[in-house]
Amino acid sequence: MSEKHFFAVDLGATSGRTIVGRLSDGRIALEELTRFDNNLIEVNGHFYWDVYALYFEIIKGLKVAKQRNLEITSIGIDTWGVDFVCTAEDGSVSQPLAYRDPHTFEAMYDYLQNVMPREKVYDITGIQFMNFNSIFQLHAMRRADNSALKNVKKILFIPDALSYMLTGKMVCEYTIASTAQLLDPRTKRLDSTLLASLGLTDSHFGKMVNPCDIIGTLTPEVQKITGLGAVPVVAVAGHDTASAVAAVPAQNERFAYLSSGTWSLMGIETKNAIINNVSYGRNFTNEGGIEGTTRFLKNICGMWLYERCRKEWTDAPKSHAELIAKAVQQPAFQSLINPDDAMFANPTSMVEAIQDYCRQTDQHVPQGYAEVCRCIFDSLALRYRQVFSYLKEMADFPIEVLHIIGGGSLNNDLNQFTANSCGVEVLAGPQECTALGNIMVQAKAAGEVRDLWEMRKVIANSIELKHFHPKDKAQWDAAYEQFLAVLGKKE
Repeated sequence: MSEKHFFAVDLGATSGRTIVGRLSDGRIALEELTRFDNNLIEVNGHFYWDVYALYFEIIKGLKVAKQRNLEITSIGIDTWGVDFVCTAEDGSVSQPLAYRDPHTFEAMYDYLQNVMPREKVYDITGIQFMNFNSIFQLHAMRRADNSALKNVKKILFIPDALSYMLTGKMVCEYTIASTAQLLDPRTKRLDSTLLASLGLTDSHFGKMVNPCDIIGTLTPEVQKITGLGAVPVVAVAGHDTASAVAAVPAQNERFAYLSSGTWSLMGIETKNAIINNVSYGRNFTNEGGIEGTTRFLKNICGMWLYERCRKEWTDAPKSHAELIAKAVQQPAFQSLINPDDAMFANPTSMVEAIQDYCRQTDQHVPQGYAEVCRCIFDSLALRYRQVFSYLKEMADFPIEVLHIIGGGSLNNDLNQFTANSCGVEVLAGPQECTALGNIMVQAKAAGEVRDLWEMRKVIANSIELKHFHPKDKAQWDAAYEQFLAVLGKKE
C-alpha cells in the first residue's frame, strides 16, 4: 500500500478542522492543518450558521496543503446533521438557519397535530422525534413564509452545500439525508408523501449519492484560488456520526457504540432498520451508515451540559483534568437529573437549570462547580445505562462490548462510570473517530481498502485503546433505581 494523502473537513457545531490523513503500510496517521470556530450568528431573532465563512476556512486548509506540497488524493466533508441551505435559481446559497433556533419548537407540535400524525411519520422514517429535525425546520420556514424556501431551487444539507461550493455539483448524500426525518430507510429514498406535506418534491433535492461516490472535482475557480489541480471531492459519510461509527475499531458486529461529544449518541449497527412499537415508544432513530448499514441509536444530551456550565463557572480550574478531579471527589449520586429533559435544551443558565431540576424533584441542590459537575457525570452514566438496556432488548445479537469514541473517550472517569453503570467492558478510542471515518471512506473510494471491516482493521492497527471493566455493581444498581425514581417525579 503506497502512501496516500486524504484531505478531511470535519465540522462540528462549535468548531471545525481540516485534517490530512496519511495512509501507508496498513496504518493511518492524522495531522491537523487548520482549526477554526463555527459561530452561531443571531440576527433579528433567528440563529444562523455562516456557510460562507466555513467555505473560506476550507479554502484556507486547501491552501495550506498546497503550501506543504501535499499531493491530495481526494477531499471529503462531514458535518453535524439536519441543517441545510436553500439555493436559488441563479445558484446562490442562503445562510442556513441553525438547529438551535427556537422557531422549530412550536412547529413540530403543529406539524404532528395538523399535518401528519406522529405514528405515521415514525412508521415511514423510523427517526427519533426532535424538534430541530429538518422536517420541522422546513415546516417552520413554510409557516413563516420564508423567502429562501419560497424561491428554492435545491435544498442541500450542509456537507452537500460545501461540496457544491467546491465542485458546482448538487447532490444529496444518503447518511446526512437520513437525519432529516424525510427518508424511508427501507427504500433508501426521500419519501414523496412527507415531501408533499411540505410543498416539496424529490426534484428539490440533489441526486442521491452514497459514501464512496465521487461528487465531482474542484472547479477551475477553486483550483486557481488554492493552486491545486482537479482534485476529486468524495461523498464520505457526510453525517459526522456516520463517519464516527465507520471508525469504530470493532472486531465483529457484537458491539454497541457511544459517540461522546456535545451530543452522546448510543446505538448499534444493523443490516436493516428497526421500526416497531417498541422503538417508537422509546424514540429510537434509524440513520444511514456506510455499505447499506443502519445506525440504530438514540441521541442523548451529552457534554453539552458540561460545556455550557463550564462557561458559567468563574472559579473552576481552567484544566479539564483538575476540574474533573475535584468533581469525582464529591459524594456520588446526591443529585441526579435526566440529561434529556427539555429544561436543558438551551437555557439562559445551565447551572440554574440543573439546580431547578433538583429542587423540583426534592433532591440536594448542587452548589459550586464540583457538585454540579459530579451531578452531570453521574446522570450521564445512568442515562447511558437506561439506553444501553433498551439496546440489549432490541438487538438481534448479544452486545459484548461498548466502544466509546470521540472527544469524550478521553474522559477516563466518565468512561469508568459508564462501565460500572452499564455492567459491560468499555473500550475507549479513538478520539479522532470522525476524521478517521471520513478519511477511510475516501481510502475505500480510492481502492486502498476493500470494505468496512478492513477500514476498521486499519484503524485498530493505528491506535491504542483503553479498557475499562465494571466495578461496584451493587452501588450502581441502587443508583439506577434512584435515577428512575427521580425521572418518575418529572413525568
